[in-house]
Amino acid sequence: MKLYFAGSIRGGRADAQLYARLIARLKERHTVLTEHVGAPSALPTVETGMTDGDIWAQDMAWLRESDAVIAECSTPSLGVGYELAMAQQLGKPVHIFFDARRGCLSAMLTGDPYYRIHPYTSEEALFRALDAALEAI
Repeated sequence: MKLYFAGSIRGGRADAQLYARLIARLKERHTVLTEHVGAPSALPTVETGMTDGDIWAQDMAWLRESDAVIAECSTPSLGVGYELAMAQQLGKPVHIFFDARRGCLSAMLTGDPYYRIHPYTSEEALFRALDAALEAI
């Protein structure tokens, strides 16, 4: 499968290492179109020299190309919220993961039955839920 991985970039990079581990796991069996989201830098090198319009166009192309969206939403991000809404409009399956120890996910996501929501309380539980979600797609 071709997967679109969504995680905070400009909204905060506190989870970049977690994103990298998730992307590595996804890449064991699938193609991850947005593996740059796991880059340790504040702005991944793939975005260097790109205008905001270029980034939007590239992300939209990747969303259209993807078979499903995997999002880690523990760090709130307007951009990720936008990507999730666009994925829904495009009819892409969307699985959202968040660390329940750090707070609640927006009711705009948890209240929408379209999204598959996966709260977790440990990284081990996160990876189990990710594997199960991938099997269900």
